[in-house]
Amino acid sequence: MFERPTGGERAVLVHISFRHSAEQLDLQELSELVLAAGGVPVTSITSHRDRPDPKFYIGKGKLEEISQVASFHHADVIIFNHELSPSQERNVEHEVKCRVLSRTGLILDIFAQRARTFEGKLQVELAQLEHLSTRLVRGWTHLERQKGGIGLRGPGETQLETDRRLLRDRIVVIKKKLEKVKQRRQQSRHARQRAEIPTIALVGYTNAGKSTLFNALTGAHVLVASQLFATLDPTLRIIELKGMGKVILADTVGFIQQLPHTLIEAFRATLEETSQAALLLHVVDAFDENLGDKILQVNQVLSEIGADQVPQLLVFNKADLLSDQKHPGDWEKDKEGKITKIWVSALKNKGLDLLRDALQGRLSIEKVYGVLRLSPAQGQLRSQLYELKAVVEEKIEPNGECELVISLTKFQWKKLCLQHGISQSLTEIAP
Repeated sequence: MFERPTGGERAVLVHISFRHSAEQLDLQELSELVLAAGGVPVTSITSHRDRPDPKFYIGKGKLEEISQVASFHHADVIIFNHELSPSQERNVEHEVKCRVLSRTGLILDIFAQRARTFEGKLQVELAQLEHLSTRLVRGWTHLERQKGGIGLRGPGETQLETDRRLLRDRIVVIKKKLEKVKQRRQQSRHARQRAEIPTIALVGYTNAGKSTLFNALTGAHVLVASQLFATLDPTLRIIELKGMGKVILADTVGFIQQLPHTLIEAFRATLEETSQAALLLHVVDAFDENLGDKILQVNQVLSEIGADQVPQLLVFNKADLLSDQKHPGDWEKDKEGKITKIWVSALKNKGLDLLRDALQGRLSIEKVYGVLRLSPAQGQLRSQLYELKAVVEEKIEPNGECELVISLTKFQWKKLCLQHGISQSLTEIAP
């Protein structure tokens, strides 16, 4: 159903600026999306309007211009940098005699090419089917009657009704499979929580350098490419942080302006890794002129998936490209002394040691300070507390017991309690 041409399709790009709209999409980003999909942008057409035309989205004069340009360049597809309704797509196609694709359809096509895992392919197929379900009419406009003739007499359905029923059936099957995937993810997540292993999720605008940073921190070999949505399937790796032990680092799909809601819903199970994380590494392209807007776009998507309350550490990547501003290794703190912003170069491995220290600091903000009494048989626990440099003061009793004043993170304390099967209660005292 979703076969694609093997060669690069020639695409005419259409971008409309609406005078009263606060959110304006980027034409350059659309061109990059087309290249990421394997297309060839041959030219672009821009226009200004107060509001979309209900029938064609654009005016009739601009429609004629698109038709002439598409014919001149022998274009295979007209791609709008906007979300067109199914009827608008059909109407424009009828006028320009060329296939029409909206921004959402283009992004779905890229995702279909990049999905590699079983889960990723299911998620993309679900998003495509839900998007396609409202656009079946244009595929069967030549069929005006119900099925009939020798060998074709059946239940009396029209071809359109048959396709809709088949789509609904397939969507139900995919959702059931994704529900099983979701349950497995939840089991894995609960196992990590029981083992007290925190998760750090990499989030950010697409092509900000998340996968490069992920590889630099973990030593993994996740695909890195200077194109939008190079990474689609999420990847988890364990890293060791000084004083913290094992931590899970999760590389996730990049966000984009007006990320289609069908994709957000389809990738809900995957994106839950983000909402359940202990910390978000919000990776930003420091060399991007529109980094402020892209930070807002990412935060908007995080809000939609319920991850807006998870603590963030802003990581400004590609800082080596900045000439007279911040440099790799620079950082900023808030009033509480927490590092909230850090500048690095993942490609050149600069500023990453400071980033690791910042991660350890952000995960160990909550401290436990109090008195702990240990018997002579608990020498291993005493030794581990010294290894963690958690012992502030020690007093040995005549009966061999020791009284320790300890200071360590809540994470470290819970992990020790689980390991040694002791109560998590501690006689707390003022530091």
